[in-house]
Amino acid sequence: MSERDDDQPENPFKGTPFEQMFGEMAGGQMDLNQIMGQVQRMFTPHEGSVDFDAAKDVARHTIAAAGADPSPHAGQIGAVADAVRLAEAWLDRATDIPAGATTSTAWSRAEWIEHTSDTWHQLVEPIAAHVVSAMADALPEEARAMAAPLMGMLTQAGGAMFGQQIGRALGELAGEVLSASDIGIPLGPVGVAAVLPTNLEAFGEGLDHGPADVMLYVTLRECAHQRLFSHSPWLRSALVTAIEEFGRGTRIDVSAIEAQLGHLDPTRPEQIQEALSNGLFEPERTPEQQKALLRLETLLAFVEGWVDDVVTQATADTMPAAIPLAEAMRRRRAAGGPAEQTFASLVGLELRPRRLRDASTLWAALRDRQGTEARDLPWTHPDLMPTADDLDDPLGFAQTERPEQSADDDFDAELGRLLDGDLDAGPDGDPDGSADGDEDGDSPSS
Repeated sequence: MSERDDDQPENPFKGTPFEQMFGEMAGGQMDLNQIMGQVQRMFTPHEGSVDFDAAKDVARHTIAAAGADPSPHAGQIGAVADAVRLAEAWLDRATDIPAGATTSTAWSRAEWIEHTSDTWHQLVEPIAAHVVSAMADALPEEARAMAAPLMGMLTQAGGAMFGQQIGRALGELAGEVLSASDIGIPLGPVGVAAVLPTNLEAFGEGLDHGPADVMLYVTLRECAHQRLFSHSPWLRSALVTAIEEFGRGTRIDVSAIEAQLGHLDPTRPEQIQEALSNGLFEPERTPEQQKALLRLETLLAFVEGWVDDVVTQATADTMPAAIPLAEAMRRRRAAGGPAEQTFASLVGLELRPRRLRDASTLWAALRDRQGTEARDLPWTHPDLMPTADDLDDPLGFAQTERPEQSADDDFDAELGRLLDGDLDAGPDGDPDGSADGDEDGDSPSS
């Protein structure tokens, strides 16, 4: 054995999905000592399962590569503020749920990344945690024992690589979102109604409506989302819980990762980037994940359907352009844009309300039959919400009397009797309030 061989340490990634890739690197221009140095520099320690700072950097680079991203000027910021004021006034006549936005602003794409990153971190962390742990769990017992001293580094490496996937997905998504709540969840700071003028301009290019109409309609939807989530504190946590359940069902095909890593040329970084772009760590869809995804999609559909109905009522007789704009928005949300599809392919999570039209029909039917209060009542508590089965028969849901409605009717009847002057009537109509007692109101036992 040569002196070089004596100095060469054993491949530290032996028995892991990274073994073949780093083995080929060692057989090339770099030895394992160099590899270890590069790995340590590249995958510095980070909090959580994913290096989200690195993810934000990748997202910013993705935005920059896509073209110009000008910061909104004073005129655009003022236009958003005017649109929010008008939108809130119109929404007041469509729902009793009060305004949730306390301020308004305009964002560039990079600003969208910055202001929504905390929420995205919360949403993707459960998925990242289970992706990384699933990688370790999928290793053979012997491989885990051999790699035990380096499992921490492998976890950091997996989190860093998965973070790159997330960063690219967010960068792509930043090029299409229209507002802070465009995907159905208010992603920005609480109470901030935000619109992206650059993306709004691109969205309006294919529509036969002026920029002012497009701005107002998107702002109406943004403010309606803000109202709903401010009124229903349980809603955000319910969505996050569904995403966490999605993450807990994660399974990783380690052999597929190993096959991809083994064919990468370490001297060509673009190959690594291409592998990440194609979903190197895309989880396999499991039955548990499918159930969680159904709950998530159903809840998002109810959110979007409610927003649809409220905005439709708010714009009735005052904004003719709202009808075609609503249809364009439904098609966009139901189908998902290219960036949204990219996010789904990279992270495995789809944020699409597939049954948006059914949900819109359900809320509209409930409002037509029982009024706006009945449409808004279910949002006060998750137990009052319709279910996925109700989307199969939205008109039937609107015609079904629920227990809380019956109790309200009984209360109204009793209140009506009291107001009509029957203040001393007892349960059987006796003026003194007694039912079976003697004339003096004494009980039989007295």
